[in-house]
Amino acid sequence: MRILSPEFMSKYPARIVNIHHSFLPAFVGANPYKQAYERGVKVIGATAHFVTNVLDDGPIIAQQTISVNHTHSVKDMIRLGREIEKSVLANALQLVLQDKVLVYHNKTIVFEN
Repeated sequence: MRILSPEFMSKYPARIVNIHHSFLPAFVGANPYKQAYERGVKVIGATAHFVTNVLDDGPIIAQQTISVNHTHSVKDMIRLGREIEKSVLANALQLVLQDKVLVYHNKTIVFEN
């Protein structure tokens, strides 16, 4: 949960991966599960993306979702989300480390098997 300086970011373009606990572009910034709960969403998710100077706006590498309903609390959403966060981050890192992700503008081309 850090915002990196533009000077630091300039040294590592499209090299730093972030896991965000929402299905971006929805619920940017802090407390996305609380935001999702307050909106009454039926799907929550996790997004792995490259870090840029714009908060939670970098090229998306991988995403995953899970259904929720009116019986789920914010704590339930956090618990459910943690499982998919791990999966999405592991998948994204594997793709990046295997050179299967190409960044083009603010998008990615992902070469999956």
